[in-house]
Amino acid sequence: MLDSSLRRRSFFAVGGALAGSIALAPAARAAHPATTLEQLLAGNRRFVTGHGRHPHQTPARIREVAAGQHPSAIILGCADSRVAPEILFDQGVGDLFDNRVAGNIVDDLLLGSIEYAVEEFAPPLIVVLGHERCGAVSATLNAIRTGGEAPGHIAAVVDALRPVVAPFVDDPDGVDKAVVANIRAQVSALVTRSEIVAHSAARVVGARYDLETGLVTLVH
Repeated sequence: MLDSSLRRRSFFAVGGALAGSIALAPAARAAHPATTLEQLLAGNRRFVTGHGRHPHQTPARIREVAAGQHPSAIILGCADSRVAPEILFDQGVGDLFDNRVAGNIVDDLLLGSIEYAVEEFAPPLIVVLGHERCGAVSATLNAIRTGGEAPGHIAAVVDALRPVVAPFVDDPDGVDKAVVANIRAQVSALVTRSEIVAHSAARVVGARYDLETGLVTLVH
């Protein structure tokens, strides 16, 4: 019987289920997680101060990465339209492997996407990016307070966030505290639920985006 590493190599080999349908580049060159993180934070500072360089956004860049991607970081962010990672980190086409869903929740589909990127591109950094006044967090707190039910599949988002945000339901600053708690919870989930992430060289960090200032700060 093949061990897990051999099975993974077999799955991602040319002709495998995903590799056969996606143009792949060689794994990204090894980089230090701290260096990559500082590059992202420096990009955010440029964005906030109005000095964005808007790198890798030319037709030449599009052609360069058409044959394969080599992102420097994986982002797990909220789907909120105001929190677009390439913009707020001043990055470009092919720089970030984005995974976005309301509440930046680690579910099986998101975890599979992130594991794929870890295995295939070996980026040194994974960022869980939450944000101020997250609507998914607010909706979950409201559902807990009122005893109401979210309509349709929104209920799946509320159910996933409920155990994380419930301790803050009676706190006047509950939304902000729950946002930070959720970032920490999803960072933990990436490492505890995924052997691929846990055994990789990637550093997993949490960060919070401020809607008022545009600033990204790390969550420890």
